[in-house]
Amino acid sequence: MAWLTRVLLVWVALSSSGPAFASVPDAHSAALLQARYASLGERLQHNPFRRALTLDSSESPKDLKGDIYALVDYPFSTVSAALRDANSWCDVLMLHINTKHCQAGTDRANTALMVSIGKKTPQSLDDAYPIEFSYRVAAATAKYLEIQLNAPEGPLSTRNYRIQLQAVPVESGQTFLHLTYSYDYGMAGRLAMKTYLATIGSGKVGFTQTGTQPDGKPEHIGGMRGVVERNTMRYYLAIDAYLAALAAPPRLQLQKRLQGWFSATEQYPRQLREVDRTAYFDMKRGEYLRLQTAK
Repeated sequence: MAWLTRVLLVWVALSSSGPAFASVPDAHSAALLQARYASLGERLQHNPFRRALTLDSSESPKDLKGDIYALVDYPFSTVSAALRDANSWCDVLMLHINTKHCQAGTDRANTALMVSIGKKTPQSLDDAYPIEFSYRVAAATAKYLEIQLNAPEGPLSTRNYRIQLQAVPVESGQTFLHLTYSYDYGMAGRLAMKTYLATIGSGKVGFTQTGTQPDGKPEHIGGMRGVVERNTMRYYLAIDAYLAALAAPPRLQLQKRLQGWFSATEQYPRQLREVDRTAYFDMKRGEYLRLQTAK
Protein backbone atom coordinates (compact mmCIF):
# COMPACT_ATOMS: atom_id res chain seq x y z
CA MET A 1 0.00 0.00 0.00
CA ALA A 2 2.99 2.32 0.29
CA TRP A 3 2.96 2.99 -3.44
CA LEU A 4 -0.72 3.89 -3.33
CA THR A 5 -0.17 6.34 -0.47
CA ARG A 6 2.67 8.00 -2.38
CA VAL A 7 0.58 8.33 -5.53
CA LEU A 8 -2.33 9.77 -3.58
CA LEU A 9 -0.11 12.35 -1.91
CA VAL A 10 1.31 13.41 -5.25
CA TRP A 11 -2.15 13.63 -6.83
CA VAL A 12 -3.36 15.90 -4.04
CA ALA A 13 -0.25 18.06 -4.21
CA LEU A 14 -0.93 18.74 -7.88
CA SER A 15 -4.49 19.55 -7.04
CA SER A 16 -1.06 21.79 -5.73
CA SER A 17 7.46 27.82 -25.28
CA GLY A 18 9.72 30.89 -24.74
CA PRO A 19 7.96 33.98 -23.49
CA ALA A 20 5.73 35.30 -26.25
CA PHE A 21 4.54 38.84 -25.63
CA ALA A 22 1.18 39.97 -26.93
CA SER A 23 1.63 42.14 -29.99
CA VAL A 24 -1.68 43.91 -29.34
CA PRO A 25 -2.67 44.98 -25.80
CA ASP A 26 -5.41 42.76 -24.44
CA ALA A 27 -7.66 45.69 -23.59
CA HIS A 28 -10.76 43.53 -23.27
CA SER A 29 -9.21 41.24 -20.63
CA ALA A 30 -7.83 44.22 -18.74
CA ALA A 31 -11.22 45.92 -18.76
CA LEU A 32 -12.93 42.76 -17.52
CA LEU A 33 -10.45 42.46 -14.65
CA GLN A 34 -10.89 46.14 -13.74
CA ALA A 35 -14.66 45.61 -13.72
CA ARG A 36 -14.23 42.57 -11.50
CA TYR A 37 -12.17 44.65 -9.09
CA ALA A 38 -14.94 47.24 -8.89
CA SER A 39 -17.60 44.59 -8.29
CA LEU A 40 -15.65 42.90 -5.48
CA GLY A 41 -15.11 46.02 -3.38
CA GLU A 42 -17.24 44.85 -0.45
CA ARG A 43 -15.85 41.31 -0.39
CA LEU A 44 -12.27 42.54 -0.58
CA GLN A 45 -12.82 44.77 2.45
CA HIS A 46 -14.90 42.37 4.56
CA ASN A 47 -13.93 38.71 4.51
CA PRO A 48 -12.51 36.03 6.84
CA PHE A 49 -9.01 36.13 5.33
CA ARG A 50 -7.73 39.25 7.14
CA ARG A 51 -6.45 40.55 3.81
CA ALA A 52 -7.99 41.97 0.62
CA LEU A 53 -8.80 38.62 -0.93
CA THR A 54 -11.69 36.50 -2.19
CA LEU A 55 -11.61 32.76 -2.87
CA ASP A 56 -14.13 30.74 -4.87
CA SER A 57 -14.10 27.16 -6.09
CA SER A 58 -16.14 24.93 -8.36
CA GLU A 59 -16.42 21.21 -9.03
CA SER A 60 -17.91 19.35 -11.97
CA PRO A 61 -17.89 15.63 -12.78
CA LYS A 62 -14.70 16.19 -14.78
CA ASP A 63 -12.76 19.11 -13.29
CA LEU A 64 -11.92 21.25 -10.28
CA LYS A 65 -11.16 24.97 -10.20
CA GLY A 66 -10.09 27.57 -7.66
CA ASP A 67 -10.13 31.34 -8.20
CA ILE A 68 -8.52 33.99 -6.02
CA TYR A 69 -8.91 37.73 -6.54
CA ALA A 70 -6.64 39.86 -4.39
CA LEU A 71 -5.39 43.42 -3.95
CA VAL A 72 -1.67 43.60 -3.20
CA ASP A 73 0.47 46.51 -2.04
CA TYR A 74 3.03 46.36 -4.84
CA PRO A 75 3.18 48.62 -7.90
CA PHE A 76 2.04 47.01 -11.12
CA SER A 77 5.45 47.68 -12.68
CA THR A 78 7.11 45.64 -9.91
CA VAL A 79 4.63 42.77 -10.22
CA SER A 80 4.89 42.67 -14.00
CA ALA A 81 8.68 42.82 -14.15
CA ALA A 82 9.05 40.09 -11.54
CA LEU A 83 6.47 37.61 -12.80
CA ARG A 84 7.32 37.86 -16.51
CA ASP A 85 10.42 35.76 -15.81
CA ALA A 86 10.10 31.96 -15.85
CA ASN A 87 12.83 31.54 -13.23
CA SER A 88 10.82 33.72 -10.86
CA TRP A 89 7.97 31.23 -11.13
CA CYS A 90 10.27 28.46 -9.98
CA ASP A 91 11.06 30.59 -6.91
CA VAL A 92 7.31 30.95 -6.39
CA LEU A 93 6.44 27.29 -6.88
CA MET A 94 9.26 26.06 -4.65
CA LEU A 95 7.62 27.71 -1.65
CA HIS A 96 4.67 25.31 -1.89
CA ILE A 97 5.12 22.54 0.65
CA ASN A 98 4.68 19.81 -1.98
CA THR A 99 7.08 21.17 -4.61
CA LYS A 100 10.38 19.27 -4.50
CA HIS A 101 12.09 20.67 -7.60
CA CYS A 102 11.59 23.33 -10.27
CA GLN A 103 13.84 24.29 -13.15
CA ALA A 104 13.07 26.53 -16.12
CA GLY A 105 14.39 25.62 -19.53
CA THR A 106 14.06 27.20 -22.97
CA ASP A 107 14.20 25.38 -26.30
CA ARG A 108 14.06 27.90 -29.13
CA ALA A 109 10.61 29.49 -28.83
CA ASN A 110 9.34 27.34 -25.95
CA THR A 111 9.88 27.70 -22.23
CA ALA A 112 8.98 24.95 -19.78
CA LEU A 113 9.07 24.54 -16.03
CA MET A 114 10.20 21.06 -15.02
CA VAL A 115 8.52 20.54 -11.66
CA SER A 116 8.56 17.61 -9.24
CA ILE A 117 5.68 17.22 -6.81
CA GLY A 118 5.70 15.01 -3.75
CA LYS A 119 5.08 14.65 -0.06
CA LYS A 120 5.03 17.29 2.67
CA THR A 121 8.25 15.84 4.09
CA PRO A 122 11.78 15.46 2.68
CA GLN A 123 11.79 13.16 -0.34
CA SER A 124 14.13 12.01 -3.08
CA LEU A 125 13.33 13.17 -6.59
CA ASP A 126 13.10 9.54 -7.71
CA ASP A 127 10.03 9.18 -5.50
CA ALA A 128 8.41 12.46 -6.59
CA TYR A 129 6.14 12.92 -9.60
CA PRO A 130 7.59 14.97 -12.50
CA ILE A 131 5.28 17.30 -14.36
CA GLU A 132 6.15 19.69 -17.19
CA PHE A 133 4.41 23.05 -17.35
CA SER A 134 4.62 25.11 -20.51
CA TYR A 135 5.21 28.74 -19.58
CA ARG A 136 3.76 31.60 -21.62
CA VAL A 137 3.52 35.34 -21.22
CA ALA A 138 0.13 35.75 -22.87
CA ALA A 139 0.11 39.55 -22.46
CA ALA A 140 2.47 42.12 -20.99
CA THR A 141 1.56 45.79 -21.42
CA ALA A 142 1.67 48.87 -19.24
CA LYS A 143 -1.87 48.10 -18.05
CA TYR A 144 -2.21 44.33 -18.11
CA LEU A 145 -0.22 41.16 -17.41
CA GLU A 146 -1.25 37.57 -18.08
CA ILE A 147 0.90 34.52 -17.37
CA GLN A 148 -0.15 30.97 -18.27
CA LEU A 149 1.31 27.70 -16.99
CA ASN A 150 -0.17 24.57 -18.54
CA ALA A 151 0.56 20.87 -18.15
CA PRO A 152 -1.34 18.41 -20.34
CA GLU A 153 -0.77 15.34 -18.17
CA GLY A 154 -0.62 14.46 -14.48
CA PRO A 155 -0.84 11.29 -12.40
CA LEU A 156 -3.82 8.92 -12.35
CA SER A 157 -5.62 10.25 -15.44
CA THR A 158 -5.45 13.88 -14.29
CA ARG A 159 -4.78 16.35 -17.08
CA ASN A 160 -4.97 19.94 -18.27
CA TYR A 161 -3.38 21.51 -15.21
CA ARG A 162 -3.59 25.28 -15.48
CA ILE A 163 -2.16 28.08 -13.39
CA GLN A 164 -3.11 31.49 -14.77
CA LEU A 165 -2.23 34.86 -13.30
CA GLN A 166 -3.77 38.13 -14.47
CA ALA A 167 -2.90 41.55 -13.08
CA VAL A 168 -3.90 45.18 -13.59
CA PRO A 169 -2.81 48.42 -11.87
CA VAL A 170 -5.36 50.13 -9.64
CA GLU A 171 -5.47 53.32 -7.62
CA SER A 172 -2.93 54.19 -4.91
CA GLY A 173 -0.16 52.30 -6.68
CA GLN A 174 -1.58 48.86 -5.86
CA THR A 175 -2.13 45.85 -8.12
CA PHE A 176 -5.21 43.69 -8.50
CA LEU A 177 -4.50 40.00 -9.15
CA HIS A 178 -6.56 37.08 -10.37
CA LEU A 179 -5.12 33.60 -9.85
CA THR A 180 -6.81 30.55 -11.37
CA TYR A 181 -5.78 26.99 -10.53
CA SER A 182 -7.62 24.12 -12.23
CA TYR A 183 -7.29 20.61 -13.59
CA ASP A 184 -9.36 17.83 -15.15
CA TYR A 185 -9.58 14.25 -13.95
CA GLY A 186 -10.85 10.89 -15.15
CA MET A 187 -12.23 7.88 -13.32
CA ALA A 188 -8.88 6.84 -11.87
CA GLY A 189 -8.33 10.32 -10.49
CA ARG A 190 -11.77 10.47 -8.92
CA LEU A 191 -11.31 7.06 -7.28
CA ALA A 192 -7.88 8.05 -5.97
CA MET A 193 -9.31 11.24 -4.51
CA LYS A 194 -12.14 9.37 -2.81
CA THR A 195 -9.58 7.04 -1.25
CA TYR A 196 -7.50 9.99 -0.07
CA LEU A 197 -10.51 11.77 1.41
CA ALA A 198 -11.55 8.62 3.24
CA THR A 199 -8.08 8.04 4.73
CA ILE A 200 -5.19 10.46 5.13
CA GLY A 201 -7.27 13.41 3.89
CA SER A 202 -10.23 12.87 6.17
CA GLY A 203 -11.07 15.85 8.34
CA LYS A 204 -9.31 18.37 6.10
CA VAL A 205 -11.32 21.35 4.94
CA GLY A 206 -11.18 24.31 2.59
CA PHE A 207 -12.15 27.94 3.15
CA THR A 208 -15.73 28.26 1.90
CA GLN A 209 -18.11 28.45 4.86
CA THR A 210 -21.03 26.04 4.56
CA GLY A 211 -22.72 26.57 7.91
CA THR A 212 -22.21 27.01 11.64
CA GLN A 213 -21.39 24.38 14.24
CA PRO A 214 -23.37 24.11 17.51
CA ASP A 215 -20.55 25.95 19.33
CA GLY A 216 -20.83 28.86 16.91
CA LYS A 217 -17.67 28.08 14.96
CA PRO A 218 -17.92 28.06 11.16
CA GLU A 219 -18.20 24.85 9.18
CA HIS A 220 -16.04 24.72 6.05
CA ILE A 221 -16.30 22.83 2.82
CA GLY A 222 -14.48 19.52 2.56
CA GLY A 223 -14.10 16.99 -0.20
CA MET A 224 -12.55 17.78 -3.54
CA ARG A 225 -13.41 21.48 -3.40
CA GLY A 226 -11.60 21.66 -0.08
CA VAL A 227 -8.50 20.20 -1.75
CA VAL A 228 -8.48 22.69 -4.62
CA GLU A 229 -9.15 25.62 -2.29
CA ARG A 230 -6.19 24.73 -0.07
CA ASN A 231 -3.81 24.45 -3.00
CA THR A 232 -5.07 27.60 -4.70
CA MET A 233 -4.42 29.49 -1.47
CA ARG A 234 -0.95 27.97 -1.10
CA TYR A 235 -0.03 29.10 -4.60
CA TYR A 236 -1.40 32.59 -4.02
CA LEU A 237 0.51 32.97 -0.74
CA ALA A 238 3.66 31.86 -2.58
CA ILE A 239 3.18 34.64 -5.15
CA ASP A 240 2.63 37.18 -2.39
CA ALA A 241 5.66 36.01 -0.38
CA TYR A 242 7.84 36.18 -3.49
CA LEU A 243 6.77 39.74 -4.25
CA ALA A 244 7.22 40.83 -0.64
CA ALA A 245 10.82 39.55 -0.58
CA LEU A 246 11.93 41.55 -3.63
CA ALA A 247 12.74 44.59 -1.49
CA ALA A 248 15.32 42.62 0.52
CA PRO A 249 18.96 42.31 -0.56
CA PRO A 250 19.36 39.33 -2.95
CA ARG A 251 21.26 37.24 -0.38
CA LEU A 252 18.35 37.54 2.06
CA GLN A 253 15.46 37.02 -0.34
CA LEU A 254 15.21 33.25 -0.02
CA GLN A 255 15.02 33.43 3.77
CA LYS A 256 12.44 36.19 3.57
CA ARG A 257 10.34 34.21 1.06
CA LEU A 258 10.35 31.12 3.25
CA GLN A 259 9.48 33.11 6.36
CA GLY A 260 6.74 35.01 4.55
CA TRP A 261 5.08 31.93 3.07
CA PHE A 262 5.12 29.90 6.26
CA SER A 263 3.90 32.79 8.42
CA ALA A 264 1.07 33.45 5.96
CA THR A 265 -0.06 29.82 5.98
CA GLU A 266 -0.09 29.88 9.78
CA GLN A 267 -2.88 32.47 9.63
CA TYR A 268 -5.09 29.60 8.45
CA PRO A 269 -4.04 26.61 10.59
CA ARG A 270 -7.34 24.76 10.18
CA GLN A 271 -6.76 24.53 6.44
CA LEU A 272 -3.03 24.84 5.81
CA ARG A 273 -1.00 23.65 8.80
CA GLU A 274 0.93 20.52 7.91
CA VAL A 275 4.37 20.76 9.56
CA ASP A 276 6.05 23.06 12.05
CA ARG A 277 8.29 25.96 11.08
CA THR A 278 11.57 24.14 11.72
CA ALA A 279 10.54 21.14 9.63
CA TYR A 280 9.44 23.36 6.74
CA PHE A 281 12.63 25.44 6.79
CA ASP A 282 14.91 22.40 7.01
CA MET A 283 13.09 20.66 4.16
CA LYS A 284 13.10 23.71 1.87
CA ARG A 285 16.74 24.54 2.53
CA GLY A 286 17.61 20.97 1.55
CA GLU A 287 15.53 21.22 -1.60
CA TYR A 288 17.12 24.52 -2.62
CA LEU A 289 20.57 23.09 -1.97
CA ARG A 290 19.69 20.13 -4.19
CA LEU A 291 18.59 22.58 -6.90
CA GLN A 292 21.88 24.44 -6.75
CA THR A 293 24.03 21.29 -6.87
CA ALA A 294 22.02 19.99 -9.84
CA LYS A 295 22.78 23.06 -11.97
